[in-house]
Amino acid sequence: MEILAAYTPGQIAAVLIAAFGSAFVRGLTGFGMAILLVPVLALALPPVEAVLLANFLSIFIGMSEIRRLVRGAEKSAWIISLIVLVTAPLGFMALFWTSPDAARLTIALIAFCAFLVILFPSKAHGKPGALVTGGVGVISGLMTGYAGMPGPPVVPFYLMRNLPRETAKSSMMLIFTIAPFAGLAAGAMMGILDWRLAVLAILLFPAVLAGNALGDRVSGRISDMAWSTAVGLVLAAATIAAFVRLI
Repeated sequence: MEILAAYTPGQIAAVLIAAFGSAFVRGLTGFGMAILLVPVLALALPPVEAVLLANFLSIFIGMSEIRRLVRGAEKSAWIISLIVLVTAPLGFMALFWTSPDAARLTIALIAFCAFLVILFPSKAHGKPGALVTGGVGVISGLMTGYAGMPGPPVVPFYLMRNLPRETAKSSMMLIFTIAPFAGLAAGAMMGILDWRLAVLAILLFPAVLAGNALGDRVSGRISDMAWSTAVGLVLAAATIAAFVRLI
């Protein structure tokens, strides 16, 4: 197809594997898709295209289960999502003015540092105040625009609290469904949104659906430590790959 002609077979294979694998992690844990997907995509595609493609895929998979997310999410998820929509365009503008190599390196480092936090969680008691919730929204918005990753501040916000697993999972996934709209809107307003990426996302969506479904099926069958260690190793490899490409 014409849309695929713009990419090499190696790029297409890398994107397919990344889409399936990151969706599997999402289905297993409720988060991690963008954090895993964008660094790998940025090795095969220009960083701006990697972020926009990840945005399309995140919206598609989120909308496929939106009823469950709305029903189970905490109120804070809506507040954070609103702040993300307002602040994400600033992050996307920063990405547009950053050199491709610097953007690749930054995206990989963001992903790796996010999971360093998750590898060593500590449960917090009580409900965070408005200042903390707002701060999470602002940082998440900036990272949504710059790296297509709302997760790094959002995941600790929910996982480091004593919340029911389904509430935390639905809250995170709702934010991760709403946040990408801001990145796509910013790209469209700046005239750099290539709508061929939407077509590519549609072609990749079966791999995302399959990965997400498989992750759901095996959810709960591995320990949190085993999962965190595996993801940390993948993100470390993505960081090393970014350094190698720079060299």
